[in-house]
Amino acid sequence: MNDIELLQEAARLAVEYVAGADARPATPTAAEVDALTAFDEPLPEAPTDPADALRLLNDVAGPATMVTTGPNYYGFVNGATYPVALGAAFLVNAWDQNAALPVMSPAAAKLHDVASAWLLDVLGLPEHSDVGFVTGATVANASCLAAGRDELLARAGWDSKSGGLFGAPPITVIVGQNVHSTLRKSLGLIGLGSDRVVMVPTDDQGRMIASELPADLSGPILVCAQAGEVNTGAFDPFDEIADWLAATTDNGWLHVDGAFGLWALADPTRSQLVAGLDRSDSWATDGHKWLNVTYDCGIAIVAREGALHRTFSSVAGYLPPEDGFEAMHHTPQSSQRARQVEVWAVLRSLGRSGVAQLVQQTSVAAQLIGARLSDAGFDVLNDIVINQVLVRYGSAERTGRLLEEIQRDGRIWCGATQWRGETAMRVSVSSWKTTPADATRAVEVIMECADRLA
Repeated sequence: MNDIELLQEAARLAVEYVAGADARPATPTAAEVDALTAFDEPLPEAPTDPADALRLLNDVAGPATMVTTGPNYYGFVNGATYPVALGAAFLVNAWDQNAALPVMSPAAAKLHDVASAWLLDVLGLPEHSDVGFVTGATVANASCLAAGRDELLARAGWDSKSGGLFGAPPITVIVGQNVHSTLRKSLGLIGLGSDRVVMVPTDDQGRMIASELPADLSGPILVCAQAGEVNTGAFDPFDEIADWLAATTDNGWLHVDGAFGLWALADPTRSQLVAGLDRSDSWATDGHKWLNVTYDCGIAIVAREGALHRTFSSVAGYLPPEDGFEAMHHTPQSSQRARQVEVWAVLRSLGRSGVAQLVQQTSVAAQLIGARLSDAGFDVLNDIVINQVLVRYGSAERTGRLLEEIQRDGRIWCGATQWRGETAMRVSVSSWKTTPADATRAVEVIMECADRLA
């Protein structure tokens, strides 16, 4: 088998996997997972047939995958993959472009400009904002927060890039009580401390209570708000937070962790939910969640022009001056794959109305699941405003046992979370494939598993 035949065989196997995904259970069987021991072999001493490596991957690893690309996976806010995104990924991998600089890939640079402009357009964010494509929301948050940190310190007369943080003016960091763990991880990464924060109480949906924001603060202030609380999907009161920040300091920065919820900006029917979201200084989101491109694709958006460049620019004698957008000078990584190509492909295929329909379709499916489970006696713990359903089946202990049964059953997959200190079940509808019929089937599976427990 020559090189081209090998690639054709890989493409055939990949297409076969996609074609059969919808009919498979969401979870592999115990036997399929046990079969992974086939990979426990010593490193070959001499070259082996590449076709054998492909066959081993297809025959052993493929069956042991979680079918996140189908309609029946409801865990971790994982999106599926639009066919056009997967096709674009095939091309991107074949091109193997380093998207760091325009001189390295004129195509990647052009598609960065177009995809970025379309993103800002469909989300209704300031058109002058800088956009960086990174690995996921954790790095997107860290990138935005680092840019915010450096902007706040620059206004206070401190150059953190050259001088570091030793002796820098202190920054007050404010988060809600329901701040996501990856946001705190990001704060730790950029030297502001994951626990050195002022924590604001939240309401029964996890929204920051604006009236509880602290008084009598001075100096630089960095506020981290949420668009889409990870369990309930709730949105912080952005207008109230922005008003408080403006009244409290002349050196403030408002950042929004919108890993999946930021996409609600694309749906005109949710304008009340996202009111004031565009008043922020930076936003972090994922393409591999609600936009349904392949892993990995995080997006950092900063409204302050030049802020990302100040934080991430690097100098080397071999780096040429460029006229276009230099991705390596706006993100933590230098070498990087062209994630923007898949984003461009999905946005071009869906258009403005298609992105809005995606948000609406998955949210309707979530509301259907919540209503059916409530009718069946489950406790629905959240107001279902987007694609998240948070439920308990009686006690926390009983809910845990039900989740074990659902995951053992394998037809669908949803996961556990902690809500107000007790176990709950989170159902996240993020796949573009999930229809009302799929949502109804998911409820039936959950109820069958509950009946078995009874």
